[in-house]
Amino acid sequence: MNRRSFSKHALALPFLPGSASLNPTTPKRILPKRLRPGDTVGFVTPGSYISDESLEQAVSNMLKLGLRVKMGKNIRAKHGFVAGTDQQRLDDLHTMFSDRSVDAVWCARGGYGCTRLLPKIDYDLIRRNPKILIGYSDITALLNAIYHKTGLVTFHGPVGASEFSTYTEAQVRAVLMDGTAPYPIPLSEDNEASEDSLFQPEVIRKGQAEGVLMGGNLSLLAAMAGTGYLPDPTGAIVFMEDVGEAPYRVDRMLTQLRQAWPLKAANGIALGVFADCAKKEGSDSLTLSETLQEQLRPTDTPTAYGLPFGHIDHQCTFPVGVRARFDAAARSITLLEAGVR
Repeated sequence: MNRRSFSKHALALPFLPGSASLNPTTPKRILPKRLRPGDTVGFVTPGSYISDESLEQAVSNMLKLGLRVKMGKNIRAKHGFVAGTDQQRLDDLHTMFSDRSVDAVWCARGGYGCTRLLPKIDYDLIRRNPKILIGYSDITALLNAIYHKTGLVTFHGPVGASEFSTYTEAQVRAVLMDGTAPYPIPLSEDNEASEDSLFQPEVIRKGQAEGVLMGGNLSLLAAMAGTGYLPDPTGAIVFMEDVGEAPYRVDRMLTQLRQAWPLKAANGIALGVFADCAKKEGSDSLTLSETLQEQLRPTDTPTAYGLPFGHIDHQCTFPVGVRARFDAAARSITLLEAGVR
């Protein structure tokens, strides 16, 4: 799973409950059914191969939520570092969406490989069979492409094999099962108490904004820019995180994203915890904080670092495609609409 986000725009995008997407290039929004105890989730591995130990952990997490599990036919397949050939991984994704006994599609792990699937996905099939799709890291590619091509709200949250801390589990239940709105996503006490410098919050530019949530892993967003599979961020609240990237790599990806995607037109930029992205001792690099300041402060957009998401144990769940309110100074995101029906 280890991978190498009220401004001047807010008034232009009024909140219209239940309306079609405010992005004219994205189809009318579709809400998936909420999860209930006893429902069945289908496990898929659209990216990297999952070990037996991690798969056992993923099943245990689902049972803890009161859910049943159905394995993708090719869940044990392996093709180099990815979980089977592109066709095998694609077949499992399509099968889980079309299988009427499956109530949600949960990615068992991330890794690498999802962007390879984007041109071959049957988006019409997914539109006809809307279900919860959840994951993070490399799954960012599927979350944004499927929302953009079908209008289906997807979910940036823990993969099946994640560490389901008390906080993580509570946020999964609140967003996927309870589905109440408005819902202020709380900060994690454990994250706030961390002495790791990368967990220290920072307000890059104060302000409040409203917009549709979209985003995920920075590496994937940069890789998708210009491909036609990434939604337009104009008027959106863009959330971003990454892991294991030196600050100069973060700088390079943000440069790519700003040049190939109208990030400046976003209403707000919410940054998670960039785990293991600190400047190495003895390096001439800028620090992560200096890099983010230099890249994002000129956007003149409310921006804050240190929200509870990323490659961390205590992470929240964001619906991609619903409206939210962002307060940079408070590092708060409030879901104004439920992501499920």
